[in-house]
Amino acid sequence: MPQELKLYNTLTRTKETFVPIDPNNVRMYVCGPTVYDYAHIGNARPVIVFDVLFRLLRHIYGENHVNYVRNITDVDDKINARAARDYPDLPLNEAIRKVTELTNEQFQADVAALGNLQPSSQPRATEYIAEMAAMIDRLVERGVAYVADGHVLFSPSAMNAAKGPRYGLLSRRSSDDMIAGARVDVASYKRDEMDFVLWKPSREGEPGWPSPAGIDGVGRPGWHIECSAMSMAKLLEPFGGGLQCDDPVKNIFDIHAGGIDLVFPHHENELAQSCCAFGTDRMANIWMHNGFLQVEGQKMAKSTGNFVTIHELLATDTFGGRKWPGEVLRLAMLMTNYREPIDFSVRKLEEAENILAKAREYVGDAGVGVVPDEAIDILSDDLATPGLINWLASIRKSRVLDPEVYRAVFALLGIDLSVESVSRELENEIEAKIRNRLSLLAAKSFPEADRIRDELLEQGIQLKDGKDPATGERVTTWEMKR
Repeated sequence: MPQELKLYNTLTRTKETFVPIDPNNVRMYVCGPTVYDYAHIGNARPVIVFDVLFRLLRHIYGENHVNYVRNITDVDDKINARAARDYPDLPLNEAIRKVTELTNEQFQADVAALGNLQPSSQPRATEYIAEMAAMIDRLVERGVAYVADGHVLFSPSAMNAAKGPRYGLLSRRSSDDMIAGARVDVASYKRDEMDFVLWKPSREGEPGWPSPAGIDGVGRPGWHIECSAMSMAKLLEPFGGGLQCDDPVKNIFDIHAGGIDLVFPHHENELAQSCCAFGTDRMANIWMHNGFLQVEGQKMAKSTGNFVTIHELLATDTFGGRKWPGEVLRLAMLMTNYREPIDFSVRKLEEAENILAKAREYVGDAGVGVVPDEAIDILSDDLATPGLINWLASIRKSRVLDPEVYRAVFALLGIDLSVESVSRELENEIEAKIRNRLSLLAAKSFPEADRIRDELLEQGIQLKDGKDPATGERVTTWEMKR
């Protein structure tokens, strides 16, 4: 039998043996995207890391016994601003729907191309406004939140004065550090500068819903309350927990995860809200966070010119002068321990591509076997993907593992070795034909365009037509079929 699963818990700062609350219903929540723009490569890291954890949990407890929730934030001031900028001639709410639908569609396509499984569910924030309002009402009733100038604010000092966990439990920052880290807004209606918004009024034309806590008019939720409400709806209420439950044990789920940049203030505020609303001391038993990502040794930022999206890596030559297959991007991520900072570079991608080429040569046309216990043991030590990749390299060199088993271990990492790489020359040839076909389509020369498509299909190259979410222009992607 494989060894026990151990995971590093940010809450306790220790590596702990994972013991699910209910082995038949293992529950994990991961913070997902705010859908206003293309996801960058840093956004891909938690998706990939916790997809591996999802796969490992399914292997240990069974595919039907793991519930993985990754939310979609589709109400946010950044979304409003993008909608107003991109679609000034549309009513704001209509523009917002257009932005969120197109951006979410692109995000789903991008992360699928990186080899990620679909989560068990992907709740959208706008579908759970009623649950957010109910939680806010509970927090006001319990005296840890208050109404001021059409807003509802959470009071960390009131939380600290009550019996139960103290604010700052997760991040363990001093008050001064928390004030600086939260980049708090100075507002006359706040009782204390650390108080944060649970609900705010909406201006004319902005998205709005009936306000909680007896406030007249419409408003919209703050960011932090969204995840507390969606995790409640998906991971507590179906299992006997929620606002109607007085049993703290039923109001905790197994794992809450995300990027390390979310520890404060987002996850700290989530934890505070949920603990006060449900009478628990931790919201989730295990809190996991992946490390920061740099690009070519520098912090990624548009101002430095090294800001790169998943879509650009997959479909353009802006990084390293070429496109990169999804499985190469994924393996490059997993070559660094998930808790450590990662330097995302062309050199690392080339190293990952070389590893995959050797792995494909080793497995050939072999089928997928059964993952051995030794591989599970390695991965069960806090998702030790670099150790597992090194073990695979040693296995390949010694040739002591059947190709079917070798391929199965790569599949556990979310990498399908049956996907064929193509030469740079062939890539250039395919792209030239696609450009020619797009020109023919624009000229309405459909028979000639179809001929190019059919020729490529005969070579095992399937074209996929779509639209660029940002411009609405026709775009074509391709993939190899065996």
